[in-house]
Amino acid sequence: MFLQEPDASPYDLQFQLLGFPVRVSWTFWVAATVIGYELATSLDGLLREQSLGVLTLLVIWGLCILVSITIHELGHALAFRKYGIESRIVLYFMGGMAIPTRSSGLQDGLEPKQAMWIAIAGPLAQLASALAFILLLSAASYAAPLPWPLDQFDVLVNMTQGRQIDSVGLLAVAIMYIQPSIHWAILNLIPVWPLDGGRFIQALIQLFGGTVLTTMKVGVAVSAVVAVFAFQNEMQFLAFMFLILGWNNFQALKQLQHRY
Repeated sequence: MFLQEPDASPYDLQFQLLGFPVRVSWTFWVAATVIGYELATSLDGLLREQSLGVLTLLVIWGLCILVSITIHELGHALAFRKYGIESRIVLYFMGGMAIPTRSSGLQDGLEPKQAMWIAIAGPLAQLASALAFILLLSAASYAAPLPWPLDQFDVLVNMTQGRQIDSVGLLAVAIMYIQPSIHWAILNLIPVWPLDGGRFIQALIQLFGGTVLTTMKVGVAVSAVVAVFAFQNEMQFLAFMFLILGWNNFQALKQLQHRY
């Protein structure tokens, strides 16, 4: 997503996935606990005596976003590989990143169209995994829990009609996987640098002869709009996040203007 790679720690989880080294920083689990606590307690209260307990729900949440964000970064990594660039995946407190490690052949740089595809490959992979889960539930005649904005599409609502999920564990996994996968992917598609949408817009602007100055201007404007929307809808965390992103884009814009 953004910011810099965290330092390695003996508490990190490391493994290989499709030939890509994956490192899960201990900060990932801290952030997962903080972000997922409200959802876990809300679901615990909703399920009452049938609940698995807040701690168990937090574990399910952590595993769900581990899989979801890994799939997101795997999308980027596979797109890099398509253009001869190997990479590694790091998950940390702000989400994750696919970091190029080496190039093969003549892949010393990326053309704008290639950069655009790499930028959106992550969100698309994550959305596809959520939709696959929804379709699997539908195939089993279960009513899938559709989060906003999917619940606004009549086609999807009609497609996922069925009986209520009767397993508390499956219900928890469905909610805790589908919801963050959809929302995380949409969030990353917002055209603000250094989100995936910002990288896509930068490549698109470059394709039409523009400069990174335009990218930062778009980032400042879009950040302001999203922050206002978030404050109006009492989404304070989202609002402050885009205030910070907007400020970072503004600072980068000023530095670039001075340089040029």
